[in-house]
Amino acid sequence: MEIVFSVTPESDGGFVAECLSHDIFTQGDDWNPLRTHVGKAVDAYFFDQQKADSIRVHLVGDEVVGAW
Repeated sequence: MEIVFSVTPESDGGFVAECLSHDIFTQGDDWNPLRTHVGKAVDAYFFDQQKADSIRVHLVGDEVVGAW
């Protein structure tokens, strides 16, 4: 089983991660702390269940393209 997180940058800095298949959310001030928090959140969520085989962290960015 693979767990996928959608990660979005916050306007005031840091990142928010939302799992696409389970009710797991976390945040971090920087990329490395976010990755740690995602791992801990997944471990806590599945504490009494089978663990995920892998965790995919997908950074989502918005780009504003002006009309031409």
